[in-house]
This record gives sequence, C-alpha cells and structure tokens, in this order.
Amino acid sequence: MGACQRVCNFDQDDVVTSHPRPTVLTVDASDRPGLVALLASAIAEANGNIVDLGQHTDVDSARFAARIEIAPGADLDRLKEQLSSETAVASFAWALHDPAHRQRIVVACSRQLHCASDLLARIDLGELQGEVVGLVSDQLDGEALANRYGLPFSYVPVGDDREDQEQRFAAAVEAMRPDLVVLARYMRILPAWLTNKYEHAMINVHHSFLPAFVGANPYRRAFERGVKMVGATAHYVTAELDAGPIIAQDVTRVTHGDTVEDVVRRGADIERAVFIRAIRLHTEHRIQVFGNKTCIFD
Repeated sequence: MGACQRVCNFDQDDVVTSHPRPTVLTVDASDRPGLVALLASAIAEANGNIVDLGQHTDVDSARFAARIEIAPGADLDRLKEQLSSETAVASFAWALHDPAHRQRIVVACSRQLHCASDLLARIDLGELQGEVVGLVSDQLDGEALANRYGLPFSYVPVGDDREDQEQRFAAAVEAMRPDLVVLARYMRILPAWLTNKYEHAMINVHHSFLPAFVGANPYRRAFERGVKMVGATAHYVTAELDAGPIIAQDVTRVTHGDTVEDVVRRGADIERAVFIRAIRLHTEHRIQVFGNKTCIFD
C-alpha cells in the first residue's frame, strides 16, 4: 500500500483578516437581583447582540461589576437612552467604550528602558489597543528611544527643589492629554495630589512580587534573603508606595548558583511581561476595582 500524504497549500487561507471589534459596556453597581436581566434587556432593545459577558459580585463590598461585548450593528444611541433611563430609576455607573478609540498613553521612565522599549515595540506592531503619545523622564537616557519612534520627549531633571520637579513632571504629562500614564521603571515617588488625579489611570511596574520587598533595590534584598523565586508586579498607583490595587504578577525561580546579575536579568523579563499584560487589560477595559482589589475579566 502506498504512503498516504497530505499536502497543505497556504495561499490566502493563512492571511489573518481583521474583523470590526465589538463595543464594550462596563458596569459598576450595588449588587441586587435582576441586574444582568436589566442590561440584557437594554441591549436587546437597541438591537444589540451580546458576544461576550463577564460578571462578578464582590461579596465583601456588595458591589456588582460586568464587562459586556456587543457586536457591531447595535443602535448605540438607543442603548445610551435605555441605560440612562434605567440609571435614573436605579442608580449605577456605566460606560460604553468605542472600539475605534485608541487610548493615549504617556510613558514615564528613568535610566532602565527595557519596559518602555518593549511597550513601544508592541505598540508599533499593533499588539495593543493604545497609542504612546510621548515620554517623560528625569534622565536623558530615554531621549534616543523617543527619537527612534518619532515621539516627543520631555526632560524633567531632579534638582534641589523636589516640589518644583513634581510640578514640572505633572505639567509635562498633562500637556500630552493622556488617557493612561504608565511608570516604566520611573524611579521617583510621586506626590498624593498627582496620583489621586490619575486614580485607576496610572500603572506602575515594580520589580518585586508585592507586598514583598517594597521600595528600592528589591532584587538585591531578595537575593540576600535567599528567596527561591523573584517576581514582578503591575499595579495602579496610589499615594501609598507600591500598595495600589494589583493588576498582574508573575515569578521566576532562583537557584543557589545565581548571582545578583542573573536575578536582575531574569526579573527584567518578568517585568516586561507583567507590564504589558496590565496595560493590555486596562486598554481593553477588563479591570474593575473594588477598594484595593481588582476583578479581571480576562
């Protein structure tokens, strides 16, 4: 019997076609019976088709969260009317997110640029639903990176007057009209008045598996402690250092043969992955915050 051979021809079949993205509806409400039915009814009244629905009730706070993807073709004006009328009767917060809108991202960095450069490369490849509109830094190291991508670069050096530098940093960020600010190893502690302004719209990547090794030099302190795993954490920034709601974390193993340099190098790889994951979740509206906890619709 002759051998059976299967031949696969890849002409146009292997070309990935782009489909219109769904509109995303996010909801935050006090938990009560009938919320899902209310939302489904409003969408149906607007001739909308639900293609994905995630929901969660936080028992401790008695709050309800939902993320609903609605296929293209719905009457969004009608849906807004429906939701507004329902909100007038039973108050809850909702938002419709236009899939065509690319969030404006400002990157703050210092000397270590691995997270910033990885983000810019992924944006350039179309892997994220966002647009970097500029870099802000207390060091000059990032200027060449910004120039490579044709982005504005704002240099806000640290002098003797810390408050003056913070004001200049805030002004530089605000001038770029960001939807999201990301701290890509920006090595300055920001004041409460600034972090409060960007509540749940400012993401930091910390080179530690928080809450362990908060603050500076966490890899060296972890190495000296003799840990067998190190990690990285991406979280929303709050006034309390490295204590905001955690979005994403990951770890890598450490052995007795590793040096501090080995730990730093492995940690940097984890930082990149965790940082990008957090930004993707945010820009796709997959995060709901309950106090200091997050609900991730992934």
